Amino acid sequence: MAFSDIFARLVAMVGAGVILLRHRGDQTLPQAVGDSPAIPPAKPQGIPTLKMPTARGWDDGQVPVAAPGLKVSAFARGLQHPRWIEVLPNGDVLTAEALSTPGGIRSAFDYAMYTTMKRAAAVGVSANRITLLRDADGDGVAETREIFLSGLNQPFGMALVGNTLYVGNTDGLMGFPYKSGETQISAAGQKIFDFKPGGHWTRSILPSTDGTRLYVGVGSQSNIGDEGMEAEEGRAAIYEYDIASGKGRIFGAGLRNPVGLAWEPQTNALWTVVNERDGLGDETPPDYLTSVQDGGFYGWPYCYWGRTVDDRVPQDAALVARAIQPDFALGGHTASLGLCWMPAGTLPGFPDGMAIGQHGSWNRSKLSGYRVIFVPFEGGKPSGPAQDILTGFLAPDEKTSYGRPVGVAVGPGGSLLVADDAGDAIWRVTGA
Repeated sequence: MAFSDIFARLVAMVGAGVILLRHRGDQTLPQAVGDSPAIPPAKPQGIPTLKMPTARGWDDGQVPVAAPGLKVSAFARGLQHPRWIEVLPNGDVLTAEALSTPGGIRSAFDYAMYTTMKRAAAVGVSANRITLLRDADGDGVAETREIFLSGLNQPFGMALVGNTLYVGNTDGLMGFPYKSGETQISAAGQKIFDFKPGGHWTRSILPSTDGTRLYVGVGSQSNIGDEGMEAEEGRAAIYEYDIASGKGRIFGAGLRNPVGLAWEPQTNALWTVVNERDGLGDETPPDYLTSVQDGGFYGWPYCYWGRTVDDRVPQDAALVARAIQPDFALGGHTASLGLCWMPAGTLPGFPDGMAIGQHGSWNRSKLSGYRVIFVPFEGGKPSGPAQDILTGFLAPDEKTSYGRPVGVAVGPGGSLLVADDAGDAIWRVTGA
């Protein structure tokens, strides 16, 4: 057994002991969810809680658990850490296969994080490619699988606008020429906009409804500006990139790690899911789903859920005074990453709303997330509690995970597609 594996087991044992001591006598907290969440007072942790299941994968024939009235099947299996999905107009499905890579290990805690993430299949060698999946006969299983693009740098978001496929590498926005029906792009891409790599490395992409602009999510370098705010310049934000002029600007800021992006069609408002900061408690603060105003500031790193000040951070009173409260809390540390608008009728029994892939926590005493949920909308806003679409990614004892959902997208034929990176699969959810 490798030293890193032995160390990971030791970290898990120590972490379990710390959790028992830290939460001795505590009552189980209700999830901080909805538009008026009950957020417990902050309890800063000198050593952050570290708890994560070991990635086990799915047995043959084993699948996630679908909500009543739904069924789930494998659209594709045997992929290499698929994280994001883009459905092309002809029905082809692209999936970005990428992984966090080790780096910046400067302390014992950094090494503990690395070994824990390795055990959970969350860090390693990145495939750095996009794979094309095609279900030509419409049976719900992709029979064609081709490497569509390779040699990328931690690709994540994808968007087709006209004859250009845009790809969000961790270090910048790329454009590639695209022809409908092709199974591989061999032409060299063009880098059209730079981003700082590393940290929260995903770069999601959403085109405007008229196809003239791109919106790109760029996460922070650190938890709460731990390396200084100069290192965070240009990060923790959603960018707007104008395709015609080639110029970009920050559209919304103070968003620690905005990943999934989607349009709400009634108001044409931009929405995102954001992963909030660590080290203040199991439910403090909650991750959230929110609309994003042009020029809006949402608090990070100075405050959270409106204007609740984080005392660990040197303050900027003017920015705190501007902070906008998010729309809908999703619970603490759920790692809500995937987001798509799901029109009424896509799945039976589900009205208009947002589907969300919750990757799952690593930093709370009782794990949360590890599921795909749905938030109903009316009048352009969330209108009720979240409902489960898929569960069963996490073993009941929380020691192992079979998979971890990330990207979600409405697929062909009245389906929802779900990227499962730890399970190396794309799941297809339909009516039962």
